[in-house]
Amino acid sequence: MFAKVLIAEDLDTISVAVIQALESLSIKEIHHTKYCDDALVQIKKALHDNVPYDLVISDLSFKIDHREIQLNSGEELIEAIKRIQPTIKTIIFSIEDKSFRIKSLFNNLGIDAYVCKGRDSIQELITTIQRIYNNEDRTVTHEIALALRDKTLFEIESFDISLLKSLSKGLTLDEISSDFKDFQLQPNGTSSLEKRISRLRIYFKANNNVHLIAIAKDLGLV
Repeated sequence: MFAKVLIAEDLDTISVAVIQALESLSIKEIHHTKYCDDALVQIKKALHDNVPYDLVISDLSFKIDHREIQLNSGEELIEAIKRIQPTIKTIIFSIEDKSFRIKSLFNNLGIDAYVCKGRDSIQELITTIQRIYNNEDRTVTHEIALALRDKTLFEIESFDISLLKSLSKGLTLDEISSDFKDFQLQPNGTSSLEKRISRLRIYFKANNNVHLIAIAKDLGLV
């Protein structure tokens, strides 16, 4: 079984339940943090000390408080962790059930499993941890698996996420084009970007770009 696990969760009641679940699996070293920034620091320190974590279990949403933070979500945390420890196993444990976002987590961040918080979710988490340790296929709950297999779902690519995030920051097409060229993202011409935005507006039935960003935020895409 995994020897060292980090939990990123800001609700004490959930953290206690997850810790108890890990203890039932005889996992010896369990650490917990309420902030994504602190989680990344712990990952870096463990790597530096040559005692890396085997598994990270993270929520997606973290409440904002008085503290200034750099990482605002579990999604950003996993992305940052994967940059420095690509092979670490990752589980998202969240109440979020939007298939758009979940599909993006698998396709763009390469998470190993997704467990939706709810009735019997702790037992599902235990089973999921065992499956990952045994190198079984990436796993989700039954309901989410059905949603992810739905071929009518729009294939949101990482490019679209980047484009939506840029729009949400209020950048113009020229500014987005310049940024994408700097990061060697394709396509990056203003005409191509405009067509891509139009495609997104049509699919999401958005009246304009402001409406599109509002929908994207509601879906957890940005």
